[in-house]
Amino acid sequence: MTTTEASTPAPVERATSTRRSTVMSVTGLATSALIALLTIVPSPYAVGSAGPTFDTLGDIDDVPLVEISGAPTYMSSGELRLTTVSVSRAGSQPFTLGRVLAGWASPRQYVVPQEDVFGTADEEDAAEKQAQQEWISSQESATVSALEALGHPVPAVLEIAGFTQGSNAKGLLKKTDIITGVDGEPVATFSALADAIAVHEPGDDITVTVMRDGKDRTETFATVDDGTGDAAIGVWIDPTFDLPIDVTVQIDSVGGPSAGLMFSLGIMDRLTEVDELDGARVAGTGTIDATGDVGPIGGIRMKLYGAQDAGSEWFLAPVENCADVRGNIPDGLHVVAVDTLDDAYEAISRIGQDDTADLPGC
Repeated sequence: MTTTEASTPAPVERATSTRRSTVMSVTGLATSALIALLTIVPSPYAVGSAGPTFDTLGDIDDVPLVEISGAPTYMSSGELRLTTVSVSRAGSQPFTLGRVLAGWASPRQYVVPQEDVFGTADEEDAAEKQAQQEWISSQESATVSALEALGHPVPAVLEIAGFTQGSNAKGLLKKTDIITGVDGEPVATFSALADAIAVHEPGDDITVTVMRDGKDRTETFATVDDGTGDAAIGVWIDPTFDLPIDVTVQIDSVGGPSAGLMFSLGIMDRLTEVDELDGARVAGTGTIDATGDVGPIGGIRMKLYGAQDAGSEWFLAPVENCADVRGNIPDGLHVVAVDTLDDAYEAISRIGQDDTADLPGC
């Protein structure tokens, strides 16, 4: 009887075991299918991550990354690294849904629809050409702003290239006019023109003198708001600078204007005898215009991680990017917020002197 009673549950155990095995098999198949999906199926997204960094005071194949001729240059014991973002997509390399999901989960990456970054083939080609043009223009602006920050004004021919929407100068001034004066005072540099406009409020009358067909012509019109509350004359300027030095950059794999600030600082450091950094390792980003104004850029969170990976101790960030910086600073990296080239130069000088207690952060 005991043997019989002990044996009666056996069919139930076998059935339960069979069901469990079936469920586990189905689950295993589903998991395998999901893994295959994640690792094989292409995904129409672009993933951005930290790109390479370049020391503007360093060398590439024994050639200075920023090579200056026409003036004495001096060596530095520190680093000034420009930072980049690498963006990859399906089609350019093995790229799957699994990588997209990993990118979404990682603080070191960002994910966006592929078309938001690359667009059509024609749009991508146009964007690449624009990025290369911006790269070249940023080097010129960096050189001008660096020289003027060091007290060397750079003469420029200030040719009008067009008019902004709502400009009061349209119909009075013309394309190809050369601006030679503002409010009765001559302007021979781009920064002098900017300074002459800056004393006005939007809506103020301003008097502009231009050279047209070999003759001077003076017109008075109202300034407009540039979109930030400052006055503007409502024209696009295409300046031709008379640079006293030649600057060559030994990188052809980077595009866009966001390296301008670090180019300017590298040029300033190389042109001055003082060792501003005294061994400090500083990275950063930001556009620069010919007046030394630092502008915001994209992908700063990735660039912070790129700086950390390169061993940088400090990072210079545009003030306008501070909202993106807060809460995203990697361990061991100190961020300084800068608004102008003068701010940035003061920052690297104070970092080199270990006088950093009240440097502005984000």
